[in-house]
Amino acid sequence: MIDVLIIGSGIAGLTAAINATKNNSKVLVLSKTYPTHSQSVQAQGGINAVLYEDDDSIDIHTQDTYKASRMLSNKDNIKMMCENAKDTIYWLDSIGVPFNRTFDNKISQRKFGGTKKIRTCYSSDYTGLKILHTLYDKCIKQNIEFKNEHLLLNLIIENNSCIGVTALDIKKGIVNEFLAKTTILATGGYAGIYTNHTTNSYANTADGIAIAFNAGVKLSNMEFVQFHPTSLENSNILISESARGEGGYLLDETQNRFIDELKPRDEVARAIYEKIQKNQKVYLDLRHLGIDKIKEFMPQERRLAYDYSNIKVEEQLLPITPASHYSMGGIKTDIDARTNIKNLFACGECAEASIHGANRLGGNSLLEIITFGKIAGTNASNDGKNILEIKTSHNYVKLEEEKINKIFNYSNKINFYTQKDNIGNLLFNNLGLFRNEEKIFDLIEKLKNIYLDIENMGIGDKSKAYNKNLVEFLEFINILDVALLVSISALNRKESRGSHFRLDYPTEKPEYERNTILNKVNNKIVIEFEEIV
Repeated sequence: MIDVLIIGSGIAGLTAAINATKNNSKVLVLSKTYPTHSQSVQAQGGINAVLYEDDDSIDIHTQDTYKASRMLSNKDNIKMMCENAKDTIYWLDSIGVPFNRTFDNKISQRKFGGTKKIRTCYSSDYTGLKILHTLYDKCIKQNIEFKNEHLLLNLIIENNSCIGVTALDIKKGIVNEFLAKTTILATGGYAGIYTNHTTNSYANTADGIAIAFNAGVKLSNMEFVQFHPTSLENSNILISESARGEGGYLLDETQNRFIDELKPRDEVARAIYEKIQKNQKVYLDLRHLGIDKIKEFMPQERRLAYDYSNIKVEEQLLPITPASHYSMGGIKTDIDARTNIKNLFACGECAEASIHGANRLGGNSLLEIITFGKIAGTNASNDGKNILEIKTSHNYVKLEEEKINKIFNYSNKINFYTQKDNIGNLLFNNLGLFRNEEKIFDLIEKLKNIYLDIENMGIGDKSKAYNKNLVEFLEFINILDVALLVSISALNRKESRGSHFRLDYPTEKPEYERNTILNKVNNKIVIEFEEIV
């Protein structure tokens, strides 16, 4: 019997698996792709922690995080994360994460945007990748079981308690049921729904959030999507904040700096996009840093710029544009990583743990997903010890097979790949860095019209094994579901706060210093605002 079932094999999921296994639980990790393909590798620049308190403190880190959240976070949750940050870094260091070092062998740190102090630990500009690979190595040493290429289809919930999931074995094309004492969702965020306008991988399609919501799990603050200021023009490949943290400049067409490069990301991204909307180019300038510094601290950024933009950053200006990068909202959890469903936990970017609020600080994402990955793994393991058996009252595999067979019988009059691109463009244009009621209404109506045509968007590939056409159709439905939820949340928050900037309501309003809560009741979307507790 599975004690702890983890959906997702990024940094949050792997951290949960390691800690649940350490607590003597039998763990299974389901992953849509493979652990080393996780979106976590996009967290390039670093991870925050107060290591040296001569010029910094936990209170300052807490205040920086709370200020960036625009008061939409829980100070106790933030303080807990910041208090544990030093131990988190030293644990990562102890298991082999290759952090950059100073001459006296201390862990190096750099400054990131929105912070008062230098507190971001890093491994060149590969921090997320190095952490992910190190964690995966530890999972292998602990003999943790993985089932890769399994697409989450549904949560199995009976009597308001989660007892497992159904998932599609992509290789074989069959539906499997996985029963477990406790389940952890670590499926990633939803910034990837902005197709062709995102730094996220193609595999990041908001599956866990969509499926959780449809199963009765509460979501929070879905309107808050962070647009990273610097992605490559035309490809949206991420250029890490480390480039600006190490001294890079943002220049306009006349090669003048026009904003403090290390202001909070929402402010920097909007300033850049205002230029772009006027048909002006914006550039990242690293030339003054010199080739030696660039090679040492930003080797990945240098390679990406050359491979995808044919630019040598040590000699040339790099054209950049903002792109959807990170989602602050998600599955509503408490400080113990619990959801409103018994025995169901969530951690990582799919969860809204009242940390980031309306805008996340760079360097805090890795800290949060490891902190709450550990909490989720430990608590799920402890809860599982009190459960002796699991029984189901329905044939959940048959239910999912019937849904898939229905998809095979849809007509193929409309190309859903084209519609996926349309949704990405609609989201970026109508629900991007600048929003207003007219554009959001228009977006919602167009999304509803797409729903009406679902049965005309069938798949051409009718094969069973390795049917990527089917997988991508199921992902498309998840994208559509979450796009509507983000739109409804944005429509109802009639103010500007952090990454949610409305031209028709350009200021913060005290009455909206509350969390947006979405719930599905009697098959209808219910939205309300809830006090922060």
